Amino acid sequence: MHLPDYHGGSIVNLMASIQQGLGGEPHIYPQHRLLTTDQIGQYQQVLLWVIDGMGLNYLRSQPKASHLNANLLGGMTSVYPPTTASAVTSFLSGLAPQQHGLTGWHIFFAELGAILAILPGRPRYGGVPLSQAGIDLSALLNVKPLTDSIPGSTACLVPDKIAKSDFSQYFLGSSKLLTHSSLDELQQNMVERMKRGEERYLFAYWPELDTLGHHHGIWSDSAEQHLLALDHCFSEVVRQCHETGTLVIVCADHGQIDSHPQRRLSLDDHPLLADCLVMPLSGEPRSAYCYLRPDKSECFDQYVTDHLAQQAENYRSDELIEQGWFGIGEPNPQLKRRIGDRVLLMREDYTFNDWLLQEHRYQLVGVHGGLSEDELLVPLIVVEP
Repeated sequence: MHLPDYHGGSIVNLMASIQQGLGGEPHIYPQHRLLTTDQIGQYQQVLLWVIDGMGLNYLRSQPKASHLNANLLGGMTSVYPPTTASAVTSFLSGLAPQQHGLTGWHIFFAELGAILAILPGRPRYGGVPLSQAGIDLSALLNVKPLTDSIPGSTACLVPDKIAKSDFSQYFLGSSKLLTHSSLDELQQNMVERMKRGEERYLFAYWPELDTLGHHHGIWSDSAEQHLLALDHCFSEVVRQCHETGTLVIVCADHGQIDSHPQRRLSLDDHPLLADCLVMPLSGEPRSAYCYLRPDKSECFDQYVTDHLAQQAENYRSDELIEQGWFGIGEPNPQLKRRIGDRVLLMREDYTFNDWLLQEHRYQLVGVHGGLSEDELLVPLIVVEP
């Protein structure tokens, strides 16, 4: 098991380097040791391209992705949990989950009395997005977009299918929004914005590798072929923009592992454990937050020891805050409420799921959110003009 390196080797530290290097406000986290504030400050424009699901070990194992690998500066850690909702929020806010408080795909918001899927912005049971329900996302999140801490104009390049979500609109801040529906269109947008040179900072996001990994496995042929398409896109962006003076940074929010069907556990098969819970699981199938009935904590711990010790590690949730899993510094006032009483951190490639009455009982092949190297470590790819 590995932990995030918030003292100079995580994606949060990269964002500290970018924010300060571009003349922004002082950051509460140290700069990244591989790409410092002074290095970034030399350039008139910075492009950060986040490829969802492209783990460091996965990229290194794919020599055909020669352009990405040739410009690999090194590795760094994601945040805990290493999952899109937490890590992309760190890219968009510059902060760790310790401060932004988004701790997984499903999060219990005590302020609303509901578990939300925060990226689509809907209650877990379904229904309308938060804005349509009259909920002010700025009051709920209370986190400043990173782009609002950087002087000058900025732009966000986001897939059109998520561009209008409450989450995307909130973290857009004062940035210009550019959308794309294909990799070719994203490439065209990146090249065009770099050649124009109007923005100080460009943030681009591409989710398809992660999606293919979830559905087919990160080691599937379809995921490998898509990685090669990303490698070609990267080489074209670099080729067309080498004279623009733009610093190009490519990284990821997390990696993935493939889970064997026999290691996908269900709460349905553990009714005594379910009886200890006061609400459904939240977080991630690889890091499940458990909210316990007050009289069932000892029963819960004993059950895990007796029946799940080979599949999961059982932690007191508040201890993980104290040990710095979610970040360093003053925690979000709601953080303790959002991680429950216990965290079941799954071993090897195990997952642990529960389902609400109306939920489709899906099974993902590629998963993330645990603390294996393959999930936690991401690449830092840098091309200087």
